[in-house]
Amino acid sequence: MPLAQLITADSLHARLQAPNLVILDCRFALEDPAYGARSHGEGHIPGARFADLERDLSAPVVKGVTGRHPLPDAAELAGRLREWGIDNDSEVVLYDDGPGAFAARAWWLLAWLGKRDGVYLLDGGLKAWRDAGLPLSREVSASPLGNFTGQPDDSLLLGAAQLQQRLGHPELTLLDARALPRFRGEVEPLDPVAGHIPGAQCAAFTDNLGAEGRFLPPEQLRARFDALRGARPVEELVAYCGSGVTACHNLFAMSLASYPLAPLYAGSWSEWITDPARPVATGD
Repeated sequence: MPLAQLITADSLHARLQAPNLVILDCRFALEDPAYGARSHGEGHIPGARFADLERDLSAPVVKGVTGRHPLPDAAELAGRLREWGIDNDSEVVLYDDGPGAFAARAWWLLAWLGKRDGVYLLDGGLKAWRDAGLPLSREVSASPLGNFTGQPDDSLLLGAAQLQQRLGHPELTLLDARALPRFRGEVEPLDPVAGHIPGAQCAAFTDNLGAEGRFLPPEQLRARFDALRGARPVEELVAYCGSGVTACHNLFAMSLASYPLAPLYAGSWSEWITDPARPVATGD
């Protein structure tokens, strides 16, 4: 079974009563951190629990040290997953408003802790659910404590010092999931320094999606990442973004395209620039 899996709105609706199903609502807005919880309260897929990017799927920010969304403590995250009713053999469906960036962060965290079977992203997110005319609920969902036991896989992570040592290596493929204007340093709405890590390529996560906001077919995603990688070995891929969130969308898309799960520079750009000694590039 492939690591990255999608589920359609209709298929999820047909499985809502499955006893081992857990649904996580991962909606979030960078410009309005309260948006996700507020929107969940106004209506969510029946049975869904709310997973907040900053409270649940990230650790607290340490100013001048971490990026904007540090990885959560593994033991604390595993405990939260159990609180949501997740067992080792649960089927887990993750969704956000549609593009999948915040849902993909949750997918990556589950993979990092070893939960790699039976985890799905709702293709098209809540928009696809609504477009299908499917019901929403305001009920507060509760479930028995799950038995999930996870251990972090540090092979999926690359730290800033490790990445800096590899810069300039001819086999490295470093993919930046931010939009091209931010990559070039033309605009920077979130971080105090504009630009990108030297040697990176812009691989905007939104290009993983078609016109309807759903993931491109695996063969198209494969062609996309093959073109970015060129002749360099697949084992030398590294993903990053602004804060370690949208890079997970690229990792999910690569997994859909049958790439192995590449390492994530989790601190990403917002951590990289906390040390003025680290190099910065602008333009293409």
